[in-house]
Amino acid sequence: MTAAAPTTATFDSLDPATGEVVGTHPVHDAAHVAGVVDRARIEASWWEGIGFDGRKERLIAWQKHLVQHMDELVALMHRENGKPYGDAALEVTLAIDHLHWAAGHAEKVLRRRRVSSGLLMANQSASVAYRPFGVVGVIGPWNYPVFTPMGSIAYALAAGNAVVFKPSEYTPGIGEWLARSFLEAVGRPVLQVVTGFGETGGALCASGVGKIAFTGSPGTARRVMAACAETLTPVLMEAGGKDAMIVDEDADLTAAADATIWGAAANAGQTCAGVERVYVHERVYDRFLDELTEQAKGLAAEPGGQLGPITMPSQIDIIRRHIDHAIACGGRAVVGGPDAVGDRFVQPTVLVDVPDSCPAVTEETFGPTVTVTKVRDMQEAVAKANGTTYGLGSTVFGKARAVETAQQLRAGMTAINGVLSFAGVPSLPFGGIGESGFGRIHGPDGLKEFTYTHAIARQRFKPALALTTFRRTAKDEERAGKLVAALYGREGREGRRKGR
Repeated sequence: MTAAAPTTATFDSLDPATGEVVGTHPVHDAAHVAGVVDRARIEASWWEGIGFDGRKERLIAWQKHLVQHMDELVALMHRENGKPYGDAALEVTLAIDHLHWAAGHAEKVLRRRRVSSGLLMANQSASVAYRPFGVVGVIGPWNYPVFTPMGSIAYALAAGNAVVFKPSEYTPGIGEWLARSFLEAVGRPVLQVVTGFGETGGALCASGVGKIAFTGSPGTARRVMAACAETLTPVLMEAGGKDAMIVDEDADLTAAADATIWGAAANAGQTCAGVERVYVHERVYDRFLDELTEQAKGLAAEPGGQLGPITMPSQIDIIRRHIDHAIACGGRAVVGGPDAVGDRFVQPTVLVDVPDSCPAVTEETFGPTVTVTKVRDMQEAVAKANGTTYGLGSTVFGKARAVETAQQLRAGMTAINGVLSFAGVPSLPFGGIGESGFGRIHGPDGLKEFTYTHAIARQRFKPALALTTFRRTAKDEERAGKLVAALYGREGREGRRKGR
């Protein structure tokens, strides 16, 4: 095992609501990261060796430990991330539910199973299994510092991998807490943490891990992919969204407005699959807007309030630019507006009459803002919802056409008459397309994402026609041709007859 080089540089994590120092953490360099990955390879061998039952037992022990110490983690999330206690508790609860699902379903999804060998290869017994990469690197975000990375960590661990987690530089203490809790529950450092900035993440990409799971902006995702390309390290990318909600004329408008403001403003709007655009049928537009306006006016971003601060200070400027540009282009703020943007907190803002070309419609805002647009019908709503380079989540409110509308959306996930519900269902895959990335966490797809496929063909008896040998004769080839014609030619001939 390579010895980890001493790291002397440090950085502080800050309470985004007050600017107070929450903790001081090391900036891990490439040598340290390499040493951690070397240790992880040793742990991965042991972890895979204890099998599905052994891993399930230990992951359930970690699950129980998280439940027992949940208040401690929630308090840390409130300080380091800034979100209200209730939101932090909900996030941890969902993460625990996913951990439980992954631990309990890994064997069923990943174990070796028989598959058909086909008619020509009937002498073979065919099987497939999904095997762990060994070590998986996870580069996590700050907005959901437990739930989002746990969507990779829990599923990668359940699949038999060791994990090296690089949390965001804004929430390093939460990452360290998770690794420490795992060690306390399991007794082996199968989950380890490295902290620092982009250079630390780059070192993890170059360390030779089996796969990198990344959550962040599209720009950073491209840099991660470029770094991983040097070693042909496969990647899973979740790169944000500009998610739309569609409200049909037969929707429950009160429920739709409630879902809109929660999807737009919960976690201070810092949700990759949150609601940023709403398209409303013209027949109910005015009533919906009145309901949304009334609900949004009742919310406030403030210390101890329902909405917390903006965690990343640089995001304030982006939010301000989007609001200012929308109004300069002819849009109106029916709630909030330019004055809603403070130094640390941003008040809920509802924008209307915003042109489709404005950044508030085309770019991820990542703040408690939402644009509301009137449409003639669901066809126009779908076209506008799909008119983006992103493709993460989406929402439809309605009755008669809700499922039909949902099926036309270009997105990885859709909630009908609810918001973000797909994220809470452990058996559903989570992920997007386009600028929102690729690959999936959660569900069977999420388990398989952290494995490679291993196929085995075992000869049960000698074949009637031995074709993969230099002893093959012309007669064997003739018999093989006749067999293929008999087995597969009839369908083609019958199809041509029917087409006449």
